[in-house]
Amino acid sequence: MALLRGLMAVNSVLLRVGRTIAWVAIGIMVLIILYQVVMRYAFNAAPNWTEEFARFLMLWMTGLIAPSAYRWGGFVSIDMAVRTLPRIPAAILSLLLLMLAMTVLIVGAMIGWSEVTGFSGSFTTGSLYTFVFPSLSEGVTFGWDKMPRSHMMASLLVGMWLLVLVNTELVLKSLIALFDPDRKLPQDTAMIAAGAE
Repeated sequence: MALLRGLMAVNSVLLRVGRTIAWVAIGIMVLIILYQVVMRYAFNAAPNWTEEFARFLMLWMTGLIAPSAYRWGGFVSIDMAVRTLPRIPAAILSLLLLMLAMTVLIVGAMIGWSEVTGFSGSFTTGSLYTFVFPSLSEGVTFGWDKMPRSHMMASLLVGMWLLVLVNTELVLKSLIALFDPDRKLPQDTAMIAAGAE
């Protein structure tokens, strides 16, 4: 229970920050798309950076909001088998499905890591720029340079590791429910406020 409470506290903070950034990202994304539409159809001069920046924000928004949706049961799930089984077989089946999900998430995190650090991450975006900080070893000076694609693909890596943390929390809850079904599990206030508990 102490491990579960600690992990839930960490997840609550990380996911709250992620949700806040995701809401800001989707708001900026909507404004950018509206700006692109106005510029394209009213002035026939659509800027070339708007589509790529909206895609960048969409990837980060998805990577940061998906763990909260997973924790709150917001993903589509088929739970007929779990609901029809007796308590112990249902808990074992849930645990097995969570372990299968953990395997998929870890593989996804490995793919995210290779996207960030591998060959494809070394390319730059077509129209987005980022501020470059000086480096004594490489002789880089202050200024703007094209954004590496790895900045965009880091959303996959961050999202997957957040999902791994949430899945670990769900595994612990499932284990406690299996061995001590009468134990009162800790609750997260944000989940209660969202109607997910």
